[in-house]
Amino acid sequence: MISSFDLNKLRSLLRDFHQMTGMRITIFDDTLHEIVSYPEEIAPICKFIRQNKAAADACRVCDVEACRHASRTQQPYVYRCHAGLTEAAAPVFLGGIPIAFLLFGHLFSYPSKEEGWDMIRTCCLSYDLDVEKLHDLVKALPVTEKEYILSASHILQAVASYLCMDRMVMLHRQELPARIDEYISTHFTEDLTSASICAQFGIGRTQLYKIARQNYGCGIADRIRQLRIDLAKELLTGDDPPPLSEIAAKCGFSDYNYFITVFKRLAGMPPGKYRRQNGG
Repeated sequence: MISSFDLNKLRSLLRDFHQMTGMRITIFDDTLHEIVSYPEEIAPICKFIRQNKAAADACRVCDVEACRHASRTQQPYVYRCHAGLTEAAAPVFLGGIPIAFLLFGHLFSYPSKEEGWDMIRTCCLSYDLDVEKLHDLVKALPVTEKEYILSASHILQAVASYLCMDRMVMLHRQELPARIDEYISTHFTEDLTSASICAQFGIGRTQLYKIARQNYGCGIADRIRQLRIDLAKELLTGDDPPPLSEIAAKCGFSDYNYFITVFKRLAGMPPGKYRRQNGG
């Protein structure tokens, strides 16, 4: 979740996007709660449609589904909302983890006003809205070409990248990998498991797996084994190295035979041979 950010700088960036494209842009955090928008006031047609509770609920569902789709594809997603208007969502990623989402929308993108009005009226039939008022709001919308929307979505993706590069958004999750790495480096000789690490940091296995893959290129268990074997190598080549059974215990291996197996697999030779070849 976004814990702190330069709100003024964010608003300035969103204002620039709006002035360039004429589109309202919103930033959501990774839990899909709105952080900031520009302009703050929603479009008149959306404000009118959202007066209906079912329509307002559908708007929220639409935003969530769009963000999830953009997160899965890791690309900007241009789509038509429940009310027949065109919108776009782009994810902000830190490594492989989505940390925020940018959305713009409320656009009229149809070949003609008549075709667009027919579609929007059909989409909004179940909301029991004043049809004449809705029609007036639709007529006031400028026609936005599909190519223009696609270009704006590419700019939106660049904005998303800039948010990470410039570190305007300071994240709890940005700090989490370093905290987990420090914890593992301190406790790897203990009875350390994925479950115990998840409990320590209050995260799920899926998130821990993503962090491990992003930072180590392997699973947590593999990382712990590698740290243990690296320590074993140091002990084997130090002055007056202890017996292998003691080294195994010092490195967190309760099973001596398992220690031998893991060491041979990762070092390419048994620990005794490694000690002889490296002057222990």
